Parts: sequence; structure tokens; C-alpha cells
Amino acid sequence: MLSELSKVFLLNIGYAVVGVLIGIIAAFITYRFFDHITHFHIATELESRNVAVGIVVGCIFIMIGIMVGLIIGLSLN
Repeated sequence: MLSELSKVFLLNIGYAVVGVLIGIIAAFITYRFFDHITHFHIATELESRNVAVGIVVGCIFIMIGIMVGLIIGLSLN
């Protein structure tokens, strides 16, 4: 049988994995929503080297990194 500490550790790992998945799904939905409400297509603008759109998409990826870091940090405490 697993000790109590092992059970808590595995439960926290499960929380971290679920939290990261929720964060990635939320970021994907945010990207799609932003793509839908703008009058241009983000992928096309990135291909034409639009710097402003690149900065926005970069910020979305930074948001993903911050969310994943916070979720993992908070779930392992």
C-alpha cells in the first residue's frame, strides 16, 4: 500500500496535470475568440510578418507559461 505522503503527492500531481490542461484549453479558446472578433485572420497576418499580431500571440504564449507555472507551483504546495 502507498503511504499517506505518496497518496498526497500523487493527488497533487493529478491536480497539476488537470490544471495545466484546463489552462491550455483556456488559452486556446482565448486565441480562437480573439481570432473570431478581429476583422483579420491571425495566421495570415503572422505569415505576412505583422509585428503587432506577433506580439499579441507572443503574449498569449507568455500567459500560458505563467498559468502553467502558477498551477504547478500552487498544486505542489
